[in-house]
Amino acid sequence: MGCALSGTGVDPGKPSPDSNGSGPRTGTGSAPGSGPGGSEPGGSEPGGSAPRPPFPLSEEQKELVQESWKVLHQDIARVGIIMFIRLFETHPECKDVFFLFRDIDDLQQLKMSKELQSHGLRVMSFIEKSVARLAQEDKLEQLAFELGRSHCRYNAPPKYYEYVGVQFIAVVKPILKEKWTPDVEEAWKCLFDYLTRMMKRGYQDAEQRNGVNQASYTKRRAPPVSNSNQNII
Repeated sequence: MGCALSGTGVDPGKPSPDSNGSGPRTGTGSAPGSGPGGSEPGGSEPGGSAPRPPFPLSEEQKELVQESWKVLHQDIARVGIIMFIRLFETHPECKDVFFLFRDIDDLQQLKMSKELQSHGLRVMSFIEKSVARLAQEDKLEQLAFELGRSHCRYNAPPKYYEYVGVQFIAVVKPILKEKWTPDVEEAWKCLFDYLTRMMKRGYQDAEQRNGVNQASYTKRRAPPVSNSNQNII
C-alpha cells in the first residue's frame, strides 16, 4: 500500500538499513518511555515490552464507526480530496512533506491534481482497513504500527498524524447529517487517537532501529588505523 498518510509523492528518506523484518518486536528492546527487559504479563505491544493498553473503543463505539462508514464509503474519493485540501489550508506546513504538492499554492489547482486524488484514496483505504479490523484488535494494531514505521522511511514525522483525524471528522460531519451524533464523533475520535498512538510507536520503533543499525554499520565501515607512523619516535 505504501505510505498511506504520506505515501507516493513524499520526500523519501534514507532507506532503512534494517533488513531483519518489519514486524513488531516483542520481548526485546523497549517501548518509548519503558525500561529494558523481557516481555511482561498481559501481552506486549509493538515496539517494546510494555503491557498492551486496553483497546479504547467499546463494542457500541465499534458499531457506530462501522455503521457510519457504510454511508461514508459511498463517497470516499470526495472525502479524501476535501480532507487533504482542508489539511493544507489549516496546516500549510504539511505540504512540505509532499514534493509533488509543495509548490502548488493554488488550492483549486491542487484539488484537480490526480496525484492528490490517488493519495486521498490511499488514506481512505487505510481507514477502511482499520474499520474492517475493529473486531481483530491485534491485526489493527499491526496495521497502524507498520504504517508508522513506513512513515519513518518517508520522513513524515508523527506531529502530522493527528491532523488527519481532525480533518476527516470535519469533512464527514455534513455528509452524515442527522446520523452524525456526539456519540459517533466520540467513537471516531477514539479510533483516530488509537491509530495515531500506534503509528507514533511504529515511527519511533523504526527510528530507534535505524539509529542502532546505522551506528553498527558505521562502526563496521570504519577505516583501519594506520600503522605507518608507529615507529617514528
